[in-house]
Amino acid sequence: MPLTTLFAQALSCPPWIRHALLSCLLALPALSSAQDIPEEADASDLEQRIETLEEPLYNPFVERYLLDEVKNLRTELLRTRAELIEKVVDKELSVADKTMSYATDTVTYFFYLIAGATSILVVIGWNSIRDMRSQLTSLAEKRVNELVVEYETRLQAIEVQLQQKSDIIQQNQAEIERTNEVHSLWLKASQETSQQNKISVYDQILDLRPDDVEALSYKADAVLELQEPLWAISLCLRALKLAPDNGHAHYQLACAYAEIGRWEDAVNTLQKAVEISEAYREDAAADPSFTRLQDHEHFRAVVFPDDDVADTPQLDKD
Repeated sequence: MPLTTLFAQALSCPPWIRHALLSCLLALPALSSAQDIPEEADASDLEQRIETLEEPLYNPFVERYLLDEVKNLRTELLRTRAELIEKVVDKELSVADKTMSYATDTVTYFFYLIAGATSILVVIGWNSIRDMRSQLTSLAEKRVNELVVEYETRLQAIEVQLQQKSDIIQQNQAEIERTNEVHSLWLKASQETSQQNKISVYDQILDLRPDDVEALSYKADAVLELQEPLWAISLCLRALKLAPDNGHAHYQLACAYAEIGRWEDAVNTLQKAVEISEAYREDAAADPSFTRLQDHEHFRAVVFPDDDVADTPQLDKD
């Protein structure tokens, strides 16, 4: 078979068959040359045989074919390398994908754990997020209401205290005004020369302070000056009912008793006044109301305790 036909058929064969045929073709010249060389030929004979070749070992067509095959082999090697790189890249991508999958699974399992814990909470009473929000809202509202009630109670207590203090301040202001007015009335009474005018001023003081014992006793004194002993007795008894230890009221009552002739009552009442204040001894010694009692033994014993009154006769009661 001609070599051209053989090469044409070889080109139409698969790559592995083509490679085998190529190897055989490359070996044919060597085999044909080897058949022409005797078995007992040595190396010098081979060199001589090669130098005496009459034609090239390979013709241009065979060389072209060999070059094309070498080119195809390089192309296949490059393709094989690309496929190998692609497989390596795919492998790396697969590893990366598995790593990402592992991380994703880990996160997923973590959220599964959270979901499980939430489920446990649901089982023990927290039925849902809505119930949780409602319970939290109710607790917050309850606490807010408690705080509101507490602050309202405190505010009411503060308001009551403020109202009490305001009332006390108003009372104190009214008392101060009343005291100032009473003081001015006392000054006015001390400047009056008419007993009737003094009584009028004392009545104004009693209108402001009905329990003013001093005003009652001094009014009784003014009434005695007007020769009204019974009225004076009434005023003094009223004053002593308010203040039993008021010396001035006892003294004015003693004067009133003396004016109406109740000697023993006058002396006994005067003794109570002297027991409260020794100054009433001097007042009684010079008071015109006790003129008719100057020789009374009991009276002198109260007013003049240091005098010897053993021989002084006692006056009869009227």
